[in-house]
Amino acid sequence: MYRVEGRALWTIYNEKVVAGLGKDLTASRRLSPEGVEAAVGALRRFRSILDGWRADEVTACATAAVRDAADGKAFLKRVKDETGLDVRVLSGEEEARYAALGVVCGQPDAEGVVGDLGGSSLELVRLGGFTNIEGVTLPLGPFALGAPKPLNPDRTRRLIDDHLAPVASRYGSPEFHAVGGAWRNLALLHMQLADYPLHVAHQYEIARTDALELARFVQRQSRSSLEGIEGLSKRRFDTLPYAAIVLERIIERLGVQRLVISAYGVREGLLLEAMPPEVRQLDPLIEGCDSLAAHRGVSPGLGRALEAWVGPLFEKLPALFGGRDAVLLAAACRLADLGAFLHPDHRADLAFEQVLRAPLAGMNHQERAFLACVAFARHSAAPQPPEAAAMNRILAPERRQRARALGAAIRLGCDLSARNPGLLEKSAVTIRGERLSLTALEPWSDMLLGEQTTRRAQALASVLKLKLEMG
Repeated sequence: MYRVEGRALWTIYNEKVVAGLGKDLTASRRLSPEGVEAAVGALRRFRSILDGWRADEVTACATAAVRDAADGKAFLKRVKDETGLDVRVLSGEEEARYAALGVVCGQPDAEGVVGDLGGSSLELVRLGGFTNIEGVTLPLGPFALGAPKPLNPDRTRRLIDDHLAPVASRYGSPEFHAVGGAWRNLALLHMQLADYPLHVAHQYEIARTDALELARFVQRQSRSSLEGIEGLSKRRFDTLPYAAIVLERIIERLGVQRLVISAYGVREGLLLEAMPPEVRQLDPLIEGCDSLAAHRGVSPGLGRALEAWVGPLFEKLPALFGGRDAVLLAAACRLADLGAFLHPDHRADLAFEQVLRAPLAGMNHQERAFLACVAFARHSAAPQPPEAAAMNRILAPERRQRARALGAAIRLGCDLSARNPGLLEKSAVTIRGERLSLTALEPWSDMLLGEQTTRRAQALASVLKLKLEMG
């Protein structure tokens, strides 16, 4: 269940049942009887949950297993009779397209190829904007390959290669966006094995060599070995080796150099398509930060005013995130009011934690860590944020220093104006040679450039290694 606020998506509730509808499909062409009962039971529960909510829209979709099964229509009739849900059966092309739109929903600048691995099928999609999306569906889901039987690596590898061979040239790409719960579990396992400090699956990146080693490691594990690995979903012990071998063959056959995990998929793709075109074009990170602060802040309009106030200052500094610096500055300014209702003694630490692990889309892990450090520096002049070792591992020193500077600038703007957007317009901060210049219009100088403002301005100048001039 989602709350949709413009371009920002908030998951209100999420529940999953791995029913295994397609685990008998290859042998019988029919849905698994046990899977049918599990699915119908889950859908009856979901229907009861929805009855307690006033949802503007309810969408129910079925994918490969129901699409391909001889008794798929009978299953849909039973679902309708017992739950009242009208289930839309997505074609293979539609499923592929919505998976790609889901990736775009969470990462608008995503390039390359999307792979969505479900229980019965794999959708491969080449990204090309909102409308120019080309995809294919292949019978390479774990159940289609033989799960829950133990993996036969040689036989399964040949079968996967036979299906990939005709499409490998069309869908070859150095960047591969992995969608689906099985591959998210592989990513979480990689984080654990690498002792990676930020356990957020969305936009987690794995280099080719590491991804191949991970896939081959999982293939070698028995079910009992997988059960001994902390953090893996118990429902995926039978299918994870299959997901791993599919990933290995994709990397090898499509020439993948970088694997990017997407927590967004078909559901978010459906939501993105339903948005008005002008909303779709908005940046999800900026809009998400705006929405997050709106729920927890007290000063509407502060974020936009701060962006206009500090933007010219940071435009004079070298870019550290390619073409993303302006987006990150806008997002950080939107979060300036996030700590309004937090205890002042703990505000900096709590704001850091909220941003670091907030369910926000549109940023990679380095950008997430950067914004968290900015949120900390907005409330504290301490040189090191919480989880300093983790931040040092994720962020280069110059990016950590830039986060301190941006946080200090936002703090200066907030304290100078008492978080009043109108007062910010009466002053300006910029760099003049080797000096940080803070000025105010007459007759506002004596009201805006007082003792506290001077302290905040000096802190910013020190971080930027500049001398302060005020007037």
